[in-house]
Amino acid sequence: MTRISALTDADRDEWLPLWLAYLEFYESSLTPEQTALTFERITDPDHPIHGAIARDDAGRAVGFVHWFPHPATWSAGPYVYLEDLFVSQDVRGGGVGRALIATVTDWARAAAASKVYWLTQSHNATARTLYDKVATDTGFVHYEIELD
Repeated sequence: MTRISALTDADRDEWLPLWLAYLEFYESSLTPEQTALTFERITDPDHPIHGAIARDDAGRAVGFVHWFPHPATWSAGPYVYLEDLFVSQDVRGGGVGRALIATVTDWARAAAASKVYWLTQSHNATARTLYDKVATDTGFVHYEIELD
């Protein structure tokens, strides 16, 4: 059975390889300084970014999720953006991703949020199979402008 718990400082050494695999999956890289800052933010109780780690029956870290609430113009309650979700390839399809999404959804309900949403790449077929079961594809297309 998958166990989900809030990320803490003690999880860093197990979170890091998952984080690096996540970045590799998305053909991205970040500096070690940005990675350290990201983890510090997630584990800082005074910072709005939250995180959880998933463990298998043996206690091995097999996935993570990061999210944060933000105000919304279309609702009284906040929205919750699920920014990062990763599950180790060897356990995909076994319910870990669903459990991590449920963790965020439960947190959002407790925070009186109006919705949880996220983005993924259109070719991420494995993840989209799950997402189509637990959420609605809104049909929106994502654009961005990088600011340096």
